[in-house]
Amino acid sequence: MSGNLLDTNAVIALQRGDENLLGLLAQADEWYLSATVVGELYYGAYRSGRIEANLEVVDRLVDRVRVLPVDAVTARIFGDIHQSLRSKGRPIPENDLWIAATALQYKLALVTNDEHFNEVDGLDIKNW
Repeated sequence: MSGNLLDTNAVIALQRGDENLLGLLAQADEWYLSATVVGELYYGAYRSGRIEANLEVVDRLVDRVRVLPVDAVTARIFGDIHQSLRSKGRPIPENDLWIAATALQYKLALVTNDEHFNEVDGLDIKNW
């Protein structure tokens, strides 16, 4: 599989019409979401002042973009990354470990502006 996996901050920037991100995505063959990112988006919708409207935005996105599941392969990669970063004293948030594991599993570039992903060995990162 080739393409890009969007981090939560990339989805939010996309929804805001960030021109730099739109330019980057225009160059990509395909882009995907991880189940973890979808969960973060739904969490944000439920925390918002416009729950129903924001749930509809997330629902529309999920209907249009392939969502990659978390499975036993993802979990194994997660465990490896988690231990590697812990041993280096460079932990990152657990949800981001799951997102990085998904990107590595499917051999996708991760589109993000979170610099802590730079700590994950072998992860192809695209910033905008």
